[in-house]
Amino acid sequence: MDHRAFIAALPRRTLAELTRTEDAAGLRHLAGHAGLIAGLGAWIGMGWPLWWAALLPQGVAICFLFTLQHEATHKTPFATGWLNEWVGRLSGLAILQPFEWFRYFHLAHHRHTNDPARDPELLAGAKPGTPGAYLLHVSGLPFWWGMARQTLRNALGRDPGGYVPARARPRVRVEARWMLAAYALAGASLVLSPLLVWVWILPALLGQPVLRLYLLAEHGRCPFVADMLRNSRTTFTNRMVRFLAWNMPYHAEHHTLPNVPFHRLPALHRAMRGHHGATAPGYAAFTAGYLKGLGRG
Repeated sequence: MDHRAFIAALPRRTLAELTRTEDAAGLRHLAGHAGLIAGLGAWIGMGWPLWWAALLPQGVAICFLFTLQHEATHKTPFATGWLNEWVGRLSGLAILQPFEWFRYFHLAHHRHTNDPARDPELLAGAKPGTPGAYLLHVSGLPFWWGMARQTLRNALGRDPGGYVPARARPRVRVEARWMLAAYALAGASLVLSPLLVWVWILPALLGQPVLRLYLLAEHGRCPFVADMLRNSRTTFTNRMVRFLAWNMPYHAEHHTLPNVPFHRLPALHRAMRGHHGATAPGYAAFTAGYLKGLGRG
């Protein structure tokens, strides 16, 4: 059974329930994620005992706003449209990833998942195949450099990518200019206080490698086929990772039905048992297996 047959076999009532959005679940989850960032930031900013130990957790919490931004591109975290839009934009601002641009980049990824010739994630080199490429990828440096270049290109009105339609390009350009203005203000604030370095910039640099390792498991070493049950991997993990990632470890589920909101993915996972073509027992196990295959083609 491929993903299309699985969807066709779902009762209409079940499908309708799975795809129903609401604000309450998203707001609760957002409060927890934002509260974690604010609490860790206060710990660091106030210089409380062992404040330096909070730098990495703070960075992981910030960088995993990517998964919230990702969900917002699908308009599923909240039933209220403007909440999806503004939460997505602010999440993108925190991680240097323009939301309007990423929306179209990501939709192209869904349209051409794991197609070596058309998936923009693969074309951008997101699946390293040698030890050197792996270390560079996991460092997060290519991500930061790539997003800085993309934001600047967007702001200058240059081609943002063939996946961005003409009607969206003015919005992409305006958003990038607002982002650059916000970063300029943040940079100016450093003249008065280095606070943002300690609660945002340095933690984000430290946390990005964790996000890179997490993201590799979504499609890394999956076959180049059109079946979402085989080209996307569901990774079994603990509640904290599922919380930070907005349930995106259920990734085969997400790619099979992208309009299912994050809080209903566990229910979709239960309905999908026995049909998964790619799973991992955890991120440590996936990473160990990926490392063993480096340089082997």
